[in-house]
Amino acid sequence: MPADELGQGVRSAPTSGGDNVIGEKVQQFQNKNTDLAALQGKIEDYLKSEGFTTSTSAPSSHGTVVQAKKGGFLRGVVAADRALTIMISGDPNDFTVRIGVGKWLEHLGVAALETLLLSDLFLVVDVAETAWNLEIEDKLVKQIESLVG
Repeated sequence: MPADELGQGVRSAPTSGGDNVIGEKVQQFQNKNTDLAALQGKIEDYLKSEGFTTSTSAPSSHGTVVQAKKGGFLRGVVAADRALTIMISGDPNDFTVRIGVGKWLEHLGVAALETLLLSDLFLVVDVAETAWNLEIEDKLVKQIESLVG
């Protein structure tokens, strides 16, 4: 995408190394002047309203991670140690929101992003998890786009 189009909205970006992980979405927002802490809070509120339990990393200069997991019938589809993982990084006028499946990190609330392994945050998932993940991610992507404006 040409640079002059980037300021007009959102673009998808490949994950590190250029490989796209199945069921992972990366959104880049530019020139939106978004309060990232408020965005994080609104994402958490949305997930909780959808019946998820959430956990959030300590804020740092590298960004923030929000994890969400859901019990009930999804326990049979998604491994118990897996969570929907959202990473917000950047600054108010140039930030990235990355959504995928990762390991549920019990002590995420006291961890800073720079201490976390990206290999734990974002995993390649199997077909059953991918179907669930894609549905949740698509809803969350639309919600984030409406929150950012």
